[in-house]
Amino acid sequence: MRLSTRIGLAVGCTVPLLVLASGWLLLNLVARDLHSAEDDHLRERAAAVAPDARALLRAAAAGRPKAADTRERALYGAALDVGIRLVAPDATFQAGPQPASSIRLPAHAAGPVTVRAGGTGWRTLSRPVRTARASGTLWVFAPDTADRTQLRLVRRRVLVTTVLAAPLSGLLAWGTAAGAAAPLRRLTRRTAGLDPRTSPVRPPHEPTGITEVDELAATVRTVLARYDEQAARTAQALDTARSFSAAAAHELRTPMMSMGTNLDILAQHPDLPDPDRTEVLEDLRHEHARLLGLLVMLRELGRGDLVEAEAFRTVDVAETADAAVAEARRRAPDARIALSAQPGLTAHCWEPGLRLLFDNLIANALAHGRDAAGQADVAVGVRGTGADVVIMVDDRGPGIPAEARGRIFERYRRGPHSTGSGLGLTLVAQQAALHRGSVTVADGAGGVGTRFEVRLPRTGGALPDRRDWLIGTARSNQSQGSHKEGS
Repeated sequence: MRLSTRIGLAVGCTVPLLVLASGWLLLNLVARDLHSAEDDHLRERAAAVAPDARALLRAAAAGRPKAADTRERALYGAALDVGIRLVAPDATFQAGPQPASSIRLPAHAAGPVTVRAGGTGWRTLSRPVRTARASGTLWVFAPDTADRTQLRLVRRRVLVTTVLAAPLSGLLAWGTAAGAAAPLRRLTRRTAGLDPRTSPVRPPHEPTGITEVDELAATVRTVLARYDEQAARTAQALDTARSFSAAAAHELRTPMMSMGTNLDILAQHPDLPDPDRTEVLEDLRHEHARLLGLLVMLRELGRGDLVEAEAFRTVDVAETADAAVAEARRRAPDARIALSAQPGLTAHCWEPGLRLLFDNLIANALAHGRDAAGQADVAVGVRGTGADVVIMVDDRGPGIPAEARGRIFERYRRGPHSTGSGLGLTLVAQQAALHRGSVTVADGAGGVGTRFEVRLPRTGGALPDRRDWLIGTARSNQSQGSHKEGS
Protein backbone atom coordinates (compact mmCIF):
# COMPACT_ATOMS: atom_id res chain seq x y z
CA MET A 1 0.00 0.00 0.00
CA ARG A 2 1.38 3.39 -0.97
CA LEU A 3 2.29 5.92 1.68
CA SER A 4 -0.21 8.45 0.30
CA THR A 5 -3.01 5.86 0.56
CA ARG A 6 -2.02 5.03 4.12
CA ILE A 7 -2.05 8.72 5.05
CA GLY A 8 -5.43 9.24 3.34
CA LEU A 9 -6.99 6.31 5.22
CA ALA A 10 -5.46 7.38 8.52
CA VAL A 11 -6.71 10.95 8.16
CA GLY A 12 -10.12 9.78 6.86
CA CYS A 13 -10.56 7.71 10.03
CA THR A 14 -9.05 10.20 12.45
CA VAL A 15 -10.82 13.39 11.37
CA PRO A 16 -14.38 12.05 11.91
CA LEU A 17 -13.40 10.94 15.40
CA LEU A 18 -12.03 14.41 16.08
CA VAL A 19 -15.25 15.96 14.70
CA LEU A 20 -17.35 13.73 16.93
CA ALA A 21 -15.25 14.58 19.96
CA SER A 22 -15.45 18.28 19.15
CA GLY A 23 -19.21 18.00 18.60
CA TRP A 24 -19.69 16.25 21.92
CA LEU A 25 -17.73 19.02 23.62
CA LEU A 26 -19.74 21.65 21.75
CA LEU A 27 -23.04 20.03 22.79
CA ASN A 28 -22.00 20.05 26.42
CA LEU A 29 -20.90 23.68 26.21
CA VAL A 30 -24.16 24.74 24.52
CA ALA A 31 -26.23 22.79 27.05
CA ARG A 32 -24.33 24.37 29.91
CA ASP A 33 -24.86 27.86 28.46
CA LEU A 34 -28.59 27.18 27.98
CA HIS A 35 -28.90 25.84 31.51
CA SER A 36 -27.05 28.85 32.85
CA ALA A 37 -29.43 31.24 31.07
CA GLU A 38 -32.47 29.28 32.25
CA ASP A 39 -31.19 29.11 35.80
CA ASP A 40 -30.58 32.85 35.94
CA HIS A 41 -34.13 33.43 34.67
CA LEU A 42 -35.52 31.04 37.31
CA ARG A 43 -33.68 32.84 40.07
CA GLU A 44 -34.99 36.20 38.86
CA ARG A 45 -38.59 34.89 38.72
CA ALA A 46 -38.24 33.24 42.14
CA ALA A 47 -37.01 36.51 43.68
CA ALA A 48 -39.80 38.48 41.94
CA VAL A 49 -42.71 36.25 43.08
CA ALA A 50 -41.43 35.51 46.59
CA PRO A 51 -43.28 38.56 48.17
CA ASP A 52 -46.57 37.57 46.49
CA ALA A 53 -46.07 33.97 47.64
CA ARG A 54 -45.66 35.08 51.29
CA ALA A 55 -48.72 37.35 51.01
CA LEU A 56 -50.73 34.41 49.64
CA LEU A 57 -49.47 32.14 52.38
CA ARG A 58 -50.50 34.70 55.07
CA ALA A 59 -53.95 35.15 53.56
CA ALA A 60 -54.49 31.40 53.36
CA ALA A 61 -53.28 30.88 56.94
CA ALA A 62 -55.61 33.71 58.21
CA GLY A 63 -58.68 32.16 56.59
CA ARG A 64 -59.38 35.05 54.22
CA PRO A 65 -60.52 33.48 50.95
CA LYS A 66 -61.05 36.72 49.05
CA ALA A 67 -57.66 38.06 50.00
CA ALA A 68 -56.16 34.68 49.13
CA ASP A 69 -57.77 34.79 45.67
CA THR A 70 -56.43 38.29 45.11
CA ARG A 71 -52.94 37.29 46.22
CA GLU A 72 -53.03 34.13 44.08
CA ARG A 73 -53.87 36.16 40.97
CA ALA A 74 -51.06 38.59 41.82
CA LEU A 75 -48.68 35.64 42.26
CA TYR A 76 -49.58 34.19 38.87
CA GLY A 77 -49.29 37.57 37.24
CA ALA A 78 -45.79 38.10 38.60
CA ALA A 79 -44.67 34.62 37.42
CA LEU A 80 -45.07 35.64 33.74
CA ASP A 81 -43.49 32.81 31.61
CA VAL A 82 -42.63 30.31 34.34
CA GLY A 83 -44.67 27.75 36.20
CA ILE A 84 -45.47 28.43 39.87
CA ARG A 85 -46.33 25.96 42.61
CA LEU A 86 -46.77 27.08 46.23
CA VAL A 87 -47.04 24.18 48.63
CA ALA A 88 -48.73 25.37 51.85
CA PRO A 89 -49.55 23.24 54.93
CA ASP A 90 -53.23 22.96 53.98
CA ALA A 91 -53.30 23.69 50.22
CA THR A 92 -51.28 23.81 47.03
CA PHE A 93 -51.49 26.73 44.58
CA GLN A 94 -50.11 26.16 41.06
CA ALA A 95 -50.29 27.74 37.65
CA GLY A 96 -48.27 27.92 34.43
CA PRO A 97 -46.23 25.24 32.62
CA GLN A 98 -44.95 22.57 35.03
CA PRO A 99 -44.78 18.83 35.49
CA ALA A 100 -47.88 16.97 36.70
CA SER A 101 -48.57 16.87 40.41
CA SER A 102 -47.87 13.14 40.38
CA ILE A 103 -44.23 13.73 39.42
CA ARG A 104 -42.11 13.49 42.50
CA LEU A 105 -40.07 16.58 43.17
CA PRO A 106 -36.75 16.58 45.01
CA ALA A 107 -36.99 17.12 48.76
CA HIS A 108 -34.90 20.25 48.48
CA ALA A 109 -33.68 22.12 45.39
CA ALA A 110 -31.83 25.16 46.59
CA GLY A 111 -30.10 25.19 43.23
CA PRO A 112 -31.66 24.59 39.79
CA VAL A 113 -32.18 20.90 38.97
CA THR A 114 -33.74 18.98 36.08
CA VAL A 115 -36.92 16.99 36.57
CA ARG A 116 -38.04 14.48 33.95
CA ALA A 117 -41.73 14.05 33.20
CA GLY A 118 -42.22 11.53 30.44
CA GLY A 119 -40.21 12.79 27.50
CA THR A 120 -40.07 16.40 28.77
CA GLY A 121 -37.47 17.93 30.99
CA TRP A 122 -38.09 20.79 33.44
CA ARG A 123 -35.63 23.04 35.19
CA THR A 124 -36.90 23.72 38.69
CA LEU A 125 -35.86 25.80 41.66
CA SER A 126 -37.34 25.82 45.19
CA ARG A 127 -37.42 28.57 47.77
CA PRO A 128 -38.75 28.30 51.36
CA VAL A 129 -41.55 30.77 52.19
CA ARG A 130 -42.21 31.60 55.85
CA THR A 131 -44.71 33.84 57.61
CA ALA A 132 -45.59 34.37 61.24
CA ARG A 133 -48.38 31.77 61.10
CA ALA A 134 -47.25 29.29 58.46
CA SER A 135 -44.43 28.14 56.19
CA GLY A 136 -44.35 26.56 52.75
CA THR A 137 -42.26 25.94 49.66
CA LEU A 138 -42.27 27.95 46.46
CA TRP A 139 -41.39 25.99 43.29
CA VAL A 140 -40.56 27.72 40.02
CA PHE A 141 -40.54 25.67 36.76
CA ALA A 142 -39.37 26.28 33.22
CA PRO A 143 -39.11 23.86 30.28
CA ASP A 144 -35.54 22.58 29.84
CA THR A 145 -34.52 24.28 26.58
CA ALA A 146 -31.32 22.20 26.52
CA ASP A 147 -33.52 19.36 25.23
CA ARG A 148 -35.13 21.55 22.64
CA THR A 149 -34.48 22.63 19.10
CA GLN A 150 -31.06 24.21 19.60
CA LEU A 151 -29.36 21.08 20.82
CA ARG A 152 -31.08 18.85 18.29
CA LEU A 153 -29.90 21.19 15.57
CA VAL A 154 -26.34 21.18 16.84
CA ARG A 155 -26.40 17.40 17.19
CA ARG A 156 -27.69 16.96 13.64
CA ARG A 157 -25.07 19.29 12.19
CA VAL A 158 -22.29 17.49 14.05
CA LEU A 159 -23.42 14.17 12.59
CA VAL A 160 -23.64 15.59 9.06
CA THR A 161 -20.20 17.16 9.41
CA THR A 162 -18.79 13.84 10.64
CA VAL A 163 -20.22 11.95 7.68
CA LEU A 164 -18.84 14.48 5.20
CA ALA A 165 -15.48 14.80 6.96
CA ALA A 166 -14.48 11.16 6.39
CA PRO A 167 -14.27 11.14 2.56
CA LEU A 168 -13.33 14.78 2.16
CA SER A 169 -10.47 14.69 4.67
CA GLY A 170 -9.27 11.34 3.30
CA LEU A 171 -9.19 12.66 -0.28
CA LEU A 172 -7.52 15.91 0.77
CA ALA A 173 -4.90 14.04 2.80
CA TRP A 174 -4.31 11.59 -0.05
CA GLY A 175 -3.80 14.42 -2.53
CA THR A 176 -1.48 16.31 -0.19
CA ALA A 177 0.54 13.18 0.61
CA ALA A 178 0.74 12.23 -3.07
CA GLY A 179 2.14 15.67 -3.89
CA ALA A 180 4.59 15.54 -0.98
CA ALA A 181 5.73 12.05 -2.00
CA ALA A 182 6.47 13.09 -5.60
CA PRO A 183 10.19 13.77 -4.82
CA LEU A 184 10.33 10.36 -3.16
CA ARG A 185 8.96 8.72 -6.29
CA ARG A 186 11.50 10.57 -8.41
CA LEU A 187 14.28 9.34 -6.11
CA THR A 188 12.90 5.81 -6.44
CA ARG A 189 12.97 6.05 -10.25
CA ARG A 190 16.53 7.41 -10.22
CA THR A 191 17.83 4.68 -7.94
CA ALA A 192 15.79 1.77 -9.33
CA GLY A 193 18.10 1.26 -12.28
CA LEU A 194 21.33 1.60 -10.36
CA ASP A 195 23.45 -1.53 -10.07
CA PRO A 196 26.59 -0.89 -8.01
CA ARG A 197 28.04 -4.19 -9.24
CA THR A 198 28.12 -3.15 -12.89
CA SER A 199 28.03 0.66 -13.01
CA PRO A 200 29.75 3.44 -11.05
CA VAL A 201 26.84 5.84 -11.75
CA ARG A 202 25.33 7.27 -8.58
CA PRO A 203 22.21 9.44 -8.05
CA PRO A 204 23.02 13.17 -8.34
CA HIS A 205 22.58 15.55 -5.44
CA GLU A 206 19.34 17.41 -6.20
CA PRO A 207 17.80 19.12 -3.13
CA THR A 208 14.00 18.89 -3.12
CA GLY A 209 13.28 21.17 -0.17
CA ILE A 210 11.69 18.27 1.72
CA THR A 211 13.97 17.40 4.62
CA GLU A 212 13.00 13.72 4.88
CA VAL A 213 13.48 13.06 1.16
CA ASP A 214 16.82 14.88 1.09
CA GLU A 215 17.96 12.90 4.13
CA LEU A 216 16.90 9.64 2.45
CA ALA A 217 18.77 10.59 -0.73
CA ALA A 218 21.87 11.38 1.32
CA THR A 219 21.53 8.03 3.08
CA VAL A 220 21.28 6.21 -0.25
CA ARG A 221 24.41 7.97 -1.50
CA THR A 222 26.21 7.13 1.75
CA VAL A 223 25.20 3.47 1.50
CA LEU A 224 26.39 3.29 -2.11
CA ALA A 225 29.65 4.98 -1.19
CA ARG A 226 30.18 2.46 1.59
CA TYR A 227 29.36 -0.30 -0.85
CA ASP A 228 31.98 1.03 -3.23
CA GLU A 229 34.49 1.26 -0.40
CA GLN A 230 33.77 -2.27 0.79
CA ALA A 231 33.88 -3.57 -2.78
CA ALA A 232 37.29 -1.99 -3.20
CA ARG A 233 38.46 -3.45 0.13
CA THR A 234 37.10 -6.85 -0.89
CA ALA A 235 38.95 -6.67 -4.19
CA GLN A 236 42.08 -5.65 -2.32
CA ALA A 237 41.58 -8.52 0.12
CA LEU A 238 41.26 -10.93 -2.80
CA ASP A 239 44.43 -9.52 -4.36
CA THR A 240 46.15 -9.89 -1.01
CA ALA A 241 44.99 -13.50 -0.70
CA ARG A 242 46.15 -14.29 -4.24
CA SER A 243 49.49 -12.61 -3.56
CA PHE A 244 49.82 -14.53 -0.30
CA SER A 245 49.26 -17.86 -2.02
CA ALA A 246 51.57 -16.96 -4.91
CA ALA A 247 54.30 -15.67 -2.61
CA ALA A 248 53.98 -18.63 -0.28
CA ALA A 249 54.09 -21.09 -3.19
CA HIS A 250 57.16 -19.38 -4.65
CA GLU A 251 59.09 -18.94 -1.44
CA LEU A 252 58.19 -22.33 0.03
CA ARG A 253 59.26 -24.27 -2.99
CA THR A 254 63.01 -24.13 -2.27
CA PRO A 255 62.87 -25.09 1.45
CA MET A 256 60.28 -27.77 0.70
CA MET A 257 62.51 -29.27 -1.98
CA SER A 258 65.46 -29.13 0.39
CA MET A 259 63.45 -30.82 3.12
CA GLY A 260 62.31 -33.47 0.63
CA THR A 261 65.87 -34.15 -0.40
CA ASN A 262 67.00 -34.54 3.21
CA LEU A 263 64.07 -36.86 3.95
CA ASP A 264 65.00 -38.98 0.90
CA ILE A 265 68.57 -39.23 2.19
CA LEU A 266 67.34 -40.45 5.59
CA ALA A 267 64.94 -42.92 3.96
CA GLN A 268 67.44 -44.32 1.46
CA HIS A 269 70.35 -44.52 3.90
CA PRO A 270 69.10 -45.95 7.18
CA ASP A 271 72.70 -46.79 8.14
CA LEU A 272 73.90 -43.21 7.61
CA PRO A 273 76.75 -42.37 9.99
CA ASP A 274 75.75 -40.37 13.04
CA PRO A 275 77.63 -37.17 12.07
CA ASP A 276 75.94 -37.13 8.64
CA ARG A 277 72.54 -37.95 10.13
CA THR A 278 72.97 -35.10 12.64
CA GLU A 279 73.84 -32.69 9.82
CA VAL A 280 70.75 -33.73 7.81
CA LEU A 281 68.51 -33.30 10.85
CA GLU A 282 69.96 -29.84 11.51
CA ASP A 283 69.20 -28.91 7.92
CA LEU A 284 65.63 -30.12 8.38
CA ARG A 285 65.20 -28.08 11.55
CA HIS A 286 66.64 -25.03 9.81
CA GLU A 287 64.31 -25.37 6.83
CA HIS A 288 61.35 -25.97 9.12
CA ALA A 289 62.12 -22.80 11.08
CA ARG A 290 62.50 -20.89 7.84
CA LEU A 291 59.13 -22.15 6.57
CA LEU A 292 57.43 -21.22 9.83
CA GLY A 293 59.02 -17.77 9.91
CA LEU A 294 58.06 -17.11 6.29
CA LEU A 295 54.44 -18.04 6.87
CA VAL A 296 54.26 -15.84 9.97
CA MET A 297 55.77 -12.88 8.10
CA LEU A 298 53.41 -13.28 5.14
CA ARG A 299 50.45 -13.44 7.51
CA GLU A 300 51.52 -10.24 9.27
CA LEU A 301 51.96 -8.44 5.93
CA GLY A 302 48.45 -9.50 4.96
CA ARG A 303 47.05 -8.23 8.29
CA GLY A 304 48.70 -4.86 7.72
CA ASP A 305 47.26 -4.58 4.22
CA LEU A 306 43.73 -5.22 5.53
CA VAL A 307 43.74 -3.31 8.84
CA GLU A 308 40.96 -0.73 9.24
CA ALA A 309 41.16 2.73 10.80
CA GLU A 310 38.88 1.57 13.66
CA ALA A 311 41.70 -0.64 14.96
CA PHE A 312 43.86 2.40 15.76
CA ARG A 313 43.74 3.87 19.26
CA THR A 314 45.92 5.74 21.75
CA VAL A 315 48.86 3.48 22.68
CA ASP A 316 51.62 3.93 25.26
CA VAL A 317 54.68 3.60 23.03
CA ALA A 318 57.07 3.25 25.98
CA GLU A 319 55.12 0.27 27.33
CA THR A 320 55.12 -1.42 23.93
CA ALA A 321 58.89 -0.88 23.64
CA ASP A 322 59.43 -2.30 27.12
CA ALA A 323 57.42 -5.43 26.28
CA ALA A 324 59.32 -5.94 23.02
CA VAL A 325 62.71 -5.53 24.75
CA ALA A 326 61.71 -7.96 27.51
CA GLU A 327 60.74 -10.59 24.93
CA ALA A 328 64.00 -10.04 22.99
CA ARG A 329 66.04 -10.46 26.17
CA ARG A 330 64.26 -13.74 26.86
CA ARG A 331 64.98 -15.03 23.35
CA ALA A 332 68.61 -13.82 23.29
CA PRO A 333 69.94 -14.00 26.86
CA ASP A 334 73.54 -13.53 25.66
CA ALA A 335 72.79 -10.12 24.07
CA ARG A 336 72.95 -6.73 25.76
CA ILE A 337 69.75 -4.83 25.02
CA ALA A 338 69.32 -1.41 26.63
CA LEU A 339 66.10 0.62 26.63
CA SER A 340 65.77 4.36 27.10
CA ALA A 341 62.12 5.41 26.83
CA GLN A 342 60.33 8.58 27.84
CA PRO A 343 57.54 7.41 30.19
CA GLY A 344 53.91 8.13 29.34
CA LEU A 345 54.63 8.85 25.67
CA THR A 346 51.51 8.00 23.64
CA ALA A 347 50.59 7.96 19.96
CA HIS A 348 47.58 7.01 17.82
CA CYS A 349 48.66 3.54 16.69
CA TRP A 350 47.60 0.06 15.77
CA GLU A 351 49.10 -1.69 18.76
CA PRO A 352 49.87 -5.08 17.09
CA GLY A 353 51.53 -3.24 14.21
CA LEU A 354 53.61 -1.09 16.56
CA ARG A 355 54.74 -4.23 18.39
CA LEU A 356 55.71 -5.80 15.04
CA LEU A 357 57.78 -2.74 14.25
CA PHE A 358 59.73 -3.01 17.52
CA ASP A 359 60.11 -6.79 17.29
CA ASN A 360 61.51 -6.76 13.77
CA LEU A 361 63.88 -3.84 14.33
CA ILE A 362 65.31 -5.52 17.44
CA ALA A 363 65.44 -8.94 15.73
CA ASN A 364 67.27 -7.43 12.77
CA ALA A 365 69.80 -5.77 15.09
CA LEU A 366 70.35 -9.04 16.99
CA ALA A 367 70.80 -11.00 13.77
CA HIS A 368 73.08 -8.58 11.89
CA GLY A 369 74.36 -6.11 14.45
CA ARG A 370 76.89 -8.27 16.24
CA ASP A 371 80.48 -7.11 16.53
CA ALA A 372 83.59 -9.03 15.43
CA ALA A 373 83.53 -11.07 18.65
CA GLY A 374 79.91 -12.12 18.04
CA GLN A 375 78.51 -9.97 20.83
CA ALA A 376 75.17 -8.25 20.22
CA ASP A 377 74.92 -4.79 21.77
CA VAL A 378 71.57 -3.12 20.97
CA ALA A 379 70.22 0.22 22.22
CA VAL A 380 66.51 1.03 21.88
CA GLY A 381 65.36 4.61 22.40
CA VAL A 382 61.89 6.20 22.46
CA ARG A 383 61.39 9.95 22.78
CA GLY A 384 58.93 12.65 21.80
CA THR A 385 59.79 15.58 19.54
CA GLY A 386 56.90 17.98 19.07
CA ALA A 387 54.16 16.24 17.13
CA ASP A 388 56.14 13.03 16.53
CA VAL A 389 57.33 9.98 18.41
CA VAL A 390 60.88 8.98 17.47
CA ILE A 391 61.99 5.35 17.78
CA MET A 392 65.71 4.55 17.43
CA VAL A 393 67.41 1.17 17.38
CA ASP A 394 71.26 1.15 17.31
CA ASP A 395 73.57 -1.81 16.94
CA ARG A 396 77.37 -2.18 16.93
CA GLY A 397 77.62 -4.39 13.84
CA PRO A 398 79.42 -3.94 10.54
CA GLY A 399 76.79 -1.52 9.21
CA ILE A 400 75.11 -1.27 5.82
CA PRO A 401 76.80 0.26 2.79
CA ALA A 402 75.15 3.46 1.64
CA GLU A 403 74.54 2.07 -1.86
CA ALA A 404 72.60 -0.89 -0.43
CA ARG A 405 70.26 1.10 1.77
CA GLY A 406 67.84 1.94 -1.04
CA ARG A 407 67.01 -1.74 -1.76
CA ILE A 408 66.67 -3.31 1.64
CA PHE A 409 62.92 -2.71 1.86
CA GLU A 410 62.23 -5.04 -1.06
CA ARG A 411 60.50 -8.29 -0.27
CA TYR A 412 62.69 -11.34 0.23
CA ARG A 413 65.84 -9.21 0.11
CA ARG A 414 68.34 -11.14 2.25
CA GLY A 415 71.99 -10.76 2.93
CA PRO A 416 74.50 -13.40 1.80
CA HIS A 417 74.50 -15.17 5.17
CA SER A 418 70.91 -14.49 6.21
CA THR A 419 68.70 -17.31 7.44
CA GLY A 420 65.56 -15.21 7.74
CA SER A 421 62.49 -14.81 5.53
CA GLY A 422 63.55 -11.55 3.94
CA LEU A 423 60.35 -9.88 5.11
CA GLY A 424 61.23 -8.52 8.56
CA LEU A 425 62.09 -4.98 7.55
CA THR A 426 59.39 -5.02 4.91
CA LEU A 427 57.03 -5.25 7.87
CA VAL A 428 58.83 -2.29 9.49
CA ALA A 429 58.33 -0.21 6.34
CA GLN A 430 54.70 -1.27 6.06
CA GLN A 431 53.92 -0.30 9.66
CA ALA A 432 55.70 3.03 9.33
CA ALA A 433 53.60 3.79 6.25
CA LEU A 434 50.35 2.63 7.89
CA HIS A 435 51.03 5.02 10.76
CA ARG A 436 51.79 7.85 8.28
CA GLY A 437 55.36 7.92 9.48
CA SER A 438 58.80 7.42 7.97
CA VAL A 439 61.81 5.19 8.54
CA THR A 440 65.44 6.06 7.81
CA VAL A 441 68.80 4.32 8.21
CA ALA A 442 72.12 5.90 9.07
CA ASP A 443 75.42 5.09 10.70
CA GLY A 444 75.31 4.30 14.39
CA ALA A 445 76.72 6.40 17.20
CA GLY A 446 80.38 7.26 16.60
CA GLY A 447 80.12 5.94 13.04
CA VAL A 448 79.94 2.34 14.28
CA GLY A 449 77.09 0.02 13.40
CA THR A 450 73.68 1.06 12.12
CA ARG A 451 70.90 3.25 13.43
CA PHE A 452 67.24 2.87 12.48
CA GLU A 453 65.07 5.89 13.12
CA VAL A 454 61.28 5.70 12.82
CA ARG A 455 59.11 8.82 13.15
CA LEU A 456 55.42 8.37 13.87
CA PRO A 457 52.88 11.20 14.26
CA ARG A 458 51.24 11.26 17.68
CA THR A 459 47.78 12.24 16.41
CA GLY A 460 45.40 10.16 14.31
CA GLY A 461 44.64 10.51 10.63
CA ALA A 462 43.42 8.69 7.54
CA LEU A 463 45.17 5.51 6.46
CA PRO A 464 47.44 5.84 3.42
CA ASP A 465 46.08 5.03 -0.03
CA ARG A 466 48.79 2.46 -0.62
CA ARG A 467 47.79 -0.85 0.95
CA ASP A 468 49.66 -3.37 -1.24
CA TRP A 469 52.76 -4.28 0.73
CA LEU A 470 52.06 -7.96 0.27
CA ILE A 471 51.05 -7.51 -3.36
CA GLY A 472 53.79 -5.21 -4.60
CA THR A 473 57.41 -4.56 -3.75
CA ALA A 474 57.93 -2.61 -0.54
CA ARG A 475 60.30 0.29 -0.82
CA SER A 476 61.54 2.83 1.67
CA ASN A 477 59.46 5.87 2.52
CA GLN A 478 62.43 8.18 2.02
CA SER A 479 65.29 8.12 -0.40
CA GLN A 480 67.63 6.69 2.21
CA GLY A 481 65.45 3.61 2.83
CA SER A 482 65.96 1.42 5.87
CA HIS A 483 68.38 -1.23 7.10
CA LYS A 484 67.64 -4.80 6.20
CA GLU A 485 69.97 -7.72 5.94
CA GLY A 486 67.09 -10.15 6.43
CA SER A 487 65.54 -10.65 9.79
